[in-house]
Amino acid sequence: LENTIMLHTNETTDCINTGDTTWVLISSILVLSMMPALAFFEAGLLKSINTVSLVTQIIGGASILSVMWHLIGYTLVFGHTYRGIIGDFDNILMLNVPYDSCSRHAPNIPAALFGFFQMMFAAISPLLITGAFAERLKYKAFVIFIIGWELFIYYPVAHWIWGEGWLNTKFEAQDFAGGIVIHTTSGVSALICGIVLGQRKDFDKYDGEFPPSNLPLAALGGALLWTAWFGFNAGSALQSGSLAVSTVVATQRSAVCSGVIWLIISWIRHKPSATAVLNGVIAGLAGITPSSGYIDPQYGAVIGVILGFTSYSSILLFKQKLRIDDALDVSSVHGVTGMIGSIAIGFFGQKSFNKDGKDGLLFGNHSPYLLGVQIMSVVVTGLWSALITIILLKIIDKIVGLKIEHDEELGLDEEEHGEQAYGWRHSHVSEALTEEQIHSIIRGSINHHIQNEQRRLSLIPTNNKPIIIRRPRSDISKLEETL
Repeated sequence: LENTIMLHTNETTDCINTGDTTWVLISSILVLSMMPALAFFEAGLLKSINTVSLVTQIIGGASILSVMWHLIGYTLVFGHTYRGIIGDFDNILMLNVPYDSCSRHAPNIPAALFGFFQMMFAAISPLLITGAFAERLKYKAFVIFIIGWELFIYYPVAHWIWGEGWLNTKFEAQDFAGGIVIHTTSGVSALICGIVLGQRKDFDKYDGEFPPSNLPLAALGGALLWTAWFGFNAGSALQSGSLAVSTVVATQRSAVCSGVIWLIISWIRHKPSATAVLNGVIAGLAGITPSSGYIDPQYGAVIGVILGFTSYSSILLFKQKLRIDDALDVSSVHGVTGMIGSIAIGFFGQKSFNKDGKDGLLFGNHSPYLLGVQIMSVVVTGLWSALITIILLKIIDKIVGLKIEHDEELGLDEEEHGEQAYGWRHSHVSEALTEEQIHSIIRGSINHHIQNEQRRLSLIPTNNKPIIIRRPRSDISKLEETL
């Protein structure tokens, strides 16, 4: 009888549900794939001579941040709280995090799997900022920055909202998959980095919108990000039931609606732009992240339209009006959208879609409390991120310097990493051509041109019948002699 009950409930122990475990495992791997996808996306939109720099920052950064998570990150975020500010050290080195039982944070999956899933979030968060300081920051400065950012921004904020921190326990702030913890914090930091590092060469020439070096590569990265984002958002349900389904639908509706808005605006302003559609979709994905598990998916479309307009408008403000060189508009595509999506919970949240959620202003008893809490959480975490980012950049500048002194036309790949993304850019002829070889090449090109001209002029259609016209040999001889 006991075995029959376990079979029908899909449980392998007292707490672990194999269906939920499978879904979170798949979601964890999907979020992991976002990191190389981010590298492809950014490399395709920026100069080809900085491709290796971006790949090294993102893949190297993901490795460093994952090690940090295993050492101290998990315990500082999800350990028992110290005065609501940060977690304790009970789970340092992931000690006492079991593989065969659950935890208070995830009641239906192994505690170790929950830690693995959250590691992906911790790893990708500061890497989003690479799109802001791309093509300018030293690699040494980058490594110090992401370590400091993780320690003093991500770990505390994640503990405040997802752990036993003060915003969670005292105010019950809501953030389903990282609109505040990930996108607000990284977006604000990106804006600060853009201000501090200053403009790239030719910023005014291109009005801040530099042409992409490899649009198909960027599209591939964007497509992989889009696909993996369903694991990012729906995986945060920590179960494979109806909540995961509604989260997936809400995510998709927001993404496509935001993408359409960007397409329309770009078409009105210039021409229908592939880059605009890619950024629009990602803006919709980032913005729906905090609210995707708390709302009716029908409102995902409404939020997506709002996200599309606000993110595009904020780029015009930051980049064209204020002249801030946030290279890939992280502050707009992630930061502004993360804030709006987080505040949107205060309007569109519905407890009927998530028992752990609350009704927003438009539902239930129409209380403004949740809206106030969400606004406060966004303001507090945004200010904290700005303050710590400024301090980090000033300290790093004193220690190793921020910007690499180089000719921007040469790029960071060779100087910083000694590698090339595209060998053809630096290909050369091993031996110089002789003067005779050069004349031979020129004569061959000229003869080819003369033959084509003869062929073109020898047939002139008249009444649908070709008439052969013989050009005087003397004319051709004179041309050959002149050339």
